[in-house]
Amino acid sequence: MSAKNLDRQNRWRNKTVAFRMSPEEAEQLDVNVRLSGLSKQDYLIWRVLQREIKVVGNPRVYKALKNTMAEVLEELRRIGVGENVSDDLLDIIKQINTTLNGLKEEGEGGKAIS
Repeated sequence: MSAKNLDRQNRWRNKTVAFRMSPEEAEQLDVNVRLSGLSKQDYLIWRVLQREIKVVGNPRVYKALKNTMAEVLEELRRIGVGENVSDDLLDIIKQINTTLNGLKEEGEGGKAIS
């Protein structure tokens, strides 16, 4: 039996929501979750309910940024000059930029991810 889970208002989280994604969509979701520093459950709940997600710097976020930036660099090196960059890669680069801006402004209370 799994442990009971409460939200921030002490309400029981006892409903299960499931849906299907393509492998590419799932990978993009995983990248966004890693860069947010939240659990996947919290990230999905906050996004679905259109709440702002504040990036808070911690070792997990910094490691995700480092690893994701290395993956992006490898992909950019693979892409030849004059070839188009995929929309998925552009979305990841935008998410990295948003996260880095949030970390930069963290001293000012963080920045919301959109």
